[in-house]
Amino acid sequence: MTTPIHRKLVAEAAGTMFLVAAVIVSRIAASRLSPQDTGLQLLESAIATGAALTALILALQPVSSAFNPVITVIEAGEGTLGWGHAASAVGAQIAVGTLGAVIANVMFGLPAVSLATTARTGPGIWLAEVVATAGLVMVIGGTGRTGRADWTAFAVGGYITAAYWFTSSTSFANPAVTIARMLSDSFAGIAPRSVPLFLLAQAVGGAVGYFLNQSLYPRRRFVGADPRTDEAVDASQQHQGRGQHEPH
Repeated sequence: MTTPIHRKLVAEAAGTMFLVAAVIVSRIAASRLSPQDTGLQLLESAIATGAALTALILALQPVSSAFNPVITVIEAGEGTLGWGHAASAVGAQIAVGTLGAVIANVMFGLPAVSLATTARTGPGIWLAEVVATAGLVMVIGGTGRTGRADWTAFAVGGYITAAYWFTSSTSFANPAVTIARMLSDSFAGIAPRSVPLFLLAQAVGGAVGYFLNQSLYPRRRFVGADPRTDEAVDASQQHQGRGQHEPH
């Protein structure tokens, strides 16, 4: 059965809201629990964020589970979503994602909205966002295109947990989350002036990840959840083609 669009939009909005709340709350909590150890703060936040993201994808995957405008746009470009649906989904992700930031702030007794002052800028950080987003897109595409969608939640959760550490930007990799984090002047925040180039880097990373997936796993090579290699599929198709033309 086809899932109604309004249910998909609710899933996108709710998933993004809870994800943003998890990102911001975990960093605020970590900064209070371990005020003298930035490395421990990052570890605590990475574990909480990765676990929350895994759970959200598992819970909402049957309806819709991108929670990320980059992924949504790629799905529209591939024809999985209509462009009108994609535009509505991105709007929901961004709008309700900001609500997640407000909820996170209020939970810890902070002003509901406080513009972040933490500047995150420089070539190394922008490159890190390209790498983080490209890797995320590749992980999602790699599991989905090879018939292993049931593993997407664990792959994405593990990747984001790791990317907190192996990227100098601590892996935002999501425009909706990036915009929402402007509204929290905390360990999780990003100054508004830093956001435009983060969004540009994420768009570039999304394009890189998409082309990697196109190169590694051409969609036309896979039928359903066929786990065989490209070469095996090609050989099977060639054999079937000969069978159709050879006399019996």
